[in-house]
Amino acid sequence: MNFKIIKSYAKINLSLGIIGRLKSKYHKIESLVSFLNLYDEIKIKKINNKNHKIKFYGKFSKGIGRNNTIFNLLKILDKRKLLNNQKYFIKIKKNIPQKAGLGGGSMNASSIIKLFLSKKILNISKKDLIELTNQIGSDVKLGLDNKNKILYSSGNLSISAKKKTLFVIIIKPNFGCSTREIYKSVKKYSPKKIIKLKKNYFTLINLFKLQNDLEKVVFKKYPNLKKVKLYMESLPNICFVRMTGSGSSIVGYFLSKNSTINAAKLFKKKYKNYWCITSKTI
Repeated sequence: MNFKIIKSYAKINLSLGIIGRLKSKYHKIESLVSFLNLYDEIKIKKINNKNHKIKFYGKFSKGIGRNNTIFNLLKILDKRKLLNNQKYFIKIKKNIPQKAGLGGGSMNASSIIKLFLSKKILNISKKDLIELTNQIGSDVKLGLDNKNKILYSSGNLSISAKKKTLFVIIIKPNFGCSTREIYKSVKKYSPKKIIKLKKNYFTLINLFKLQNDLEKVVFKKYPNLKKVKLYMESLPNICFVRMTGSGSSIVGYFLSKNSTINAAKLFKKKYKNYWCITSKTI
């Protein structure tokens, strides 16, 4: 049987507010979420085997252990007997860096769930689907489609019908950020800025007003990242700069492809050892 090939797109947080803490000790967050034309390539096929087979390869595959997001997803599906004892061989080419705030592992899980749903391999209710995604990771539900989303502090999601293509440069230093460690360091909370209204939150004016609350924590721990952001804000024709997720990637936003390419050239001259690519929202 031939492999089915799917794309697993990187997720970005255009904004991220930390509103409070839940009784479960997880944080209450609100966020504007979009996706980039940067993706991991996933190949998947059925196999006659006693166990699933998972293989990671590519530039950012180093250090992915056995107890990874895909292993945990398949383990949960097997435990719930949702795959009818069928085993799969899954190969993932990692083009998205780890611990970068780009949701690589979570989006891989989302993409596989989405494929299983479309092929009727997975037959579960919407309620059970939400429970499944939450069990794997809080970001997994965001990647079940690649549409702009508003995540409210209540945990509810809505899809934005309006979207604007933004061109970006993505910068990642030679270190990653542990989501758990960054959130543990959050001491202050913000008031709600995203309220469920008939408002287009994805306008440039509104995006400019918002922020990523985790920048304060990350920049305190990694002062060089703050310097990177300040330098990026000085690049020609840039609209705004923001860290995505809990870092360590910093994203610069532009209105034109040429401006993005020119800015990337300037950045690479100054920061030769940083990973730097251009992309766009999808």
